[in-house]
Amino acid sequence: MTDSPNVELVRSIYADWERGDFSSAEWADPEIEYIFADGPHPGTWTGVPGMAKANRDWLTAWEDWTVTAEGYRQLNGDRVLVPFSFHARGKTSGIEVGQLIGTHGATVFQVRDGKVLKVAQYFDRDRAFADLGLTPDTDT
Repeated sequence: MTDSPNVELVRSIYADWERGDFSSAEWADPEIEYIFADGPHPGTWTGVPGMAKANRDWLTAWEDWTVTAEGYRQLNGDRVLVPFSFHARGKTSGIEVGQLIGTHGATVFQVRDGKVLKVAQYFDRDRAFADLGLTPDTDT
């Protein structure tokens, strides 16, 4: 069974992120809504420049930031769920990210016509699943 075009797009985005490459936004709608749903600095940004600022501000606080997708799940016609694990250490404090917010999150992408309209980043996977009406033990 082959993945949907939406899952394939999200898989390609995560492939870049897993290599530490956050530079491309060709996949994003110009008016993308980018959300940190939880974590130390929740917020919402609009547009590619807003998304870039949110990521830049987040990533500059950490060293050795890595993210690994743990699966891809088509939720409905236009949303894709990606449970992930991540690791990092605070540049100033040296504190491991897991000491602050855990290391298992989820990203929800909303895709339409080959462009991502919305990204919701959750640093608490259980909260993501609850917001989506899923249980943590649901297959991903």
